[in-house]
Amino acid sequence: MILPALKFVQICYVVANLEQACARFHKTLGIAPFVVGGDVVLGHHTYRGQPTDPIVVRGAFGQSGDLNIELVELVSPGPSAFRDMYPGRQEGLHHAAIFCDDYAATRDTLIAHGLPLASEFETDFGARICYIDARALMGHMLELYPENAIIREMYARTRFETDHWDRSRLIVPW
Repeated sequence: MILPALKFVQICYVVANLEQACARFHKTLGIAPFVVGGDVVLGHHTYRGQPTDPIVVRGAFGQSGDLNIELVELVSPGPSAFRDMYPGRQEGLHHAAIFCDDYAATRDTLIAHGLPLASEFETDFGARICYIDARALMGHMLELYPENAIIREMYARTRFETDHWDRSRLIVPW
């Protein structure tokens, strides 16, 4: 075992249209509501070891029991871990996410054991996040988070909205 047992906190799907996907996930799987913000710029982006343009996405967060469900609509056309799996307007499962007590050590351990670093970037609030290409092992990417109060708050907000949903609207603004 190269790492202690991972505790997945989220799965993410790339979708072609965020609002339509929210409606589809609710109708089919009962997930609701979705917390949605505007465009998010993931800057200081390195793709496969090379600096490149930021990734721009629109995201929605829902809750399914203890598991956070993220839906991501790609806005930017450039290279990224998202485009590795879903070029164009394709859709599907993209990653499972975990928090890391030691982000850099976890990332480096996975890389040392043959799982390539696909994309690494910085959020607008300064957190470094990456996608490890685990497709050969798991069929999808792994997203690694550092322990971060803002990311934890995003998870808490999504759970709060789910627990207090009054069914008046499927999409709750961030």
